[in-house]
Amino acid sequence: MAIIDFFDRGRLLNPHGIAYRSVGSVWTFDEAYALSCRIAHSLHRTGVRTETKVAVLSPNDPLAWICVLGIWRAGATWVPLNPSHPVEDNVVLLDRLDVEVIIYAPALTEQVAQLRPRLPDVTTWVALGEGTEDPVLADWTAGMPETTPEITYDMDDVVAIAPTGGTTGTPKGVMNTHRSFSTMVAHQLMALTYPADAPVVNLAAAPMTHTAGLFSLQASSRGGTVVVIPGANADAVLDAIEEHGVTELFLPPTVIYRILERLEHRFADTGSLRYLMYAAAPMSVDKLRLGIERLGPVFVECYGQMEAPAAISFLRPDEHFVDGTIAPASRLSSCGRPYPLITVAIKDPATGEDIGRGRTGEVCVRGDLLMKGYYKDPERTAETIVDGWLHTGDLGLLDEQGFLRLTDRRRDLIISGGFNVYPGEVEQVLWGHPAVRDCAVVGAPHEDWGEMVTAVVELNNGMTVDEAELIALCRAQLGPVRTPKQVFFVDHLPRSANGKVLKKDVPAAFWANHGTRI
Repeated sequence: MAIIDFFDRGRLLNPHGIAYRSVGSVWTFDEAYALSCRIAHSLHRTGVRTETKVAVLSPNDPLAWICVLGIWRAGATWVPLNPSHPVEDNVVLLDRLDVEVIIYAPALTEQVAQLRPRLPDVTTWVALGEGTEDPVLADWTAGMPETTPEITYDMDDVVAIAPTGGTTGTPKGVMNTHRSFSTMVAHQLMALTYPADAPVVNLAAAPMTHTAGLFSLQASSRGGTVVVIPGANADAVLDAIEEHGVTELFLPPTVIYRILERLEHRFADTGSLRYLMYAAAPMSVDKLRLGIERLGPVFVECYGQMEAPAAISFLRPDEHFVDGTIAPASRLSSCGRPYPLITVAIKDPATGEDIGRGRTGEVCVRGDLLMKGYYKDPERTAETIVDGWLHTGDLGLLDEQGFLRLTDRRRDLIISGGFNVYPGEVEQVLWGHPAVRDCAVVGAPHEDWGEMVTAVVELNNGMTVDEAELIALCRAQLGPVRTPKQVFFVDHLPRSANGKVLKKDVPAAFWANHGTRI
């Protein structure tokens, strides 16, 4: 089924019910449907056709998400943009992905002013509200039909291109289709079950351009309400759970830790909560145990990546227990069992052969969940999907009970607070400082963020620079997420015979020389 059909199923079940709610706005299913139809017809009027790329640049806002519904209803391709990313990143991304239409929040007018002159191929700019030089969404869609456009679609049409990478290299665009997204939603519907006629209230607190938007689709398909708040502030999340009777939400572990800390100092009625999905970064087992004690059997671990969106494996609430008590660390640190509509295998990274249970290899996935490929990058696509198997780049094992445990990553990707940080981007900035001879950026274990971006730097002879200056340099060019939180200076980085820095040896070498673990 088309991805928009999940929303339409919810409208069929609950046409006059509240589909989206935020501070100052309420949308019924009928109202959201009508606007998404007008948006789709307006996109067609501007020349948008199947797989035309349309970007939405906005903080969390039901109106922005309804625009995504309109993009899908038009048969176009959604390109999610993170408004907190540096303008340079978004310029490269929008150009690389051939975006033709940008819909944006008026609060981001200054950012748009920097984007516009550098994106000559963007033909249409639409503002969500007043106060800009561009057409306002309400006027742009006025008079358009409030019925679904007559279009045909193929299950392998691309409905979203999610960016990975950044300004130091060509960003990858992960192409997901009706097929892959529908499989993801089907998996979530299997994982999050409800009794008949039970209320379904989803809280979108994390960025809807990230996992929170996709995780709202299963609630919408049930005729449930999606409550949208600007950000995942601990008090705001707890207030929303109480006020709206939230039954499900997704949060990265770092926000869950903040919520547990706040519950030490305030009361919050979380009795409505049925499912708290955690993903995007490893979670502290000790804090997971504390969360279960505080909030009850509501936790659901979700493992995936945009190449197999959000739904490779999951750990159900009851699987966090063994014989009536909280499960041991080996279970709590796992990613649960694979979802039913895919196949997961552990393969030898060198030979590609299946190595069976109990042995560590590369996690590989096959099935309808997989992306179509990387946009305009057939070589990298062929490297990643081999004989129908997606090679995730994660190392792990399947134990005798079928639980998947990740042990490491083949790539150097750092996941800090649920965000991907590519070390090469940070290293490029550090290399630009005249005092820096060489450097390696690695992830140091961190109990809150999962990993902390850490730079180990070798200086040029006779030159000096302090930690604060390098951190400020990175922050100015990369933003806060990718900026190293600590910088260590060494006389020599570990190198191979040909002089290449052996990044895999950096943590051990540093620990041995300094008595500090990174």
